[in-house]
Amino acid sequence: MSVYEEVGGAPTFERLVHAFYEGVAGDPELRALYPEEDLAPAERRLRMFLEQYFGGPTAYSQERGHPRLRMRHAPYPVTLDMRDRWMRHMLAALDTLDLPEAHAELMRDYFLRAAHMLVNTDEGHPPHPGPSLTG
Repeated sequence: MSVYEEVGGAPTFERLVHAFYEGVAGDPELRALYPEEDLAPAERRLRMFLEQYFGGPTAYSQERGHPRLRMRHAPYPVTLDMRDRWMRHMLAALDTLDLPEAHAELMRDYFLRAAHMLVNTDEGHPPHPGPSLTG
């Protein structure tokens, strides 16, 4: 069984990503990186990506092609502060799921590695007013 299946499949990832974007919505600095009026499209893209990454449906790649995370995030200034804000909200969302510790640790590890890999800008660079980070 995949991690996707072991943690409860689609409903778990829906709850995770929805809780994450509730945090983003209340964080003005991080929210500025998502210029779309409605966070729903970014929420959907991140949910599909995470479901695929953790062994679920491949809807993300079928719809959007290879994830290419670094390339997709390159136009946006991802600072250490933005990484830390993203992690704070993702870890808080993960904590709402009450997953077995082995699964939670595996997901935390992935989120930390991915978030760190995407840092591409020194502090002080203003947010880019472009499409959302998961676009």
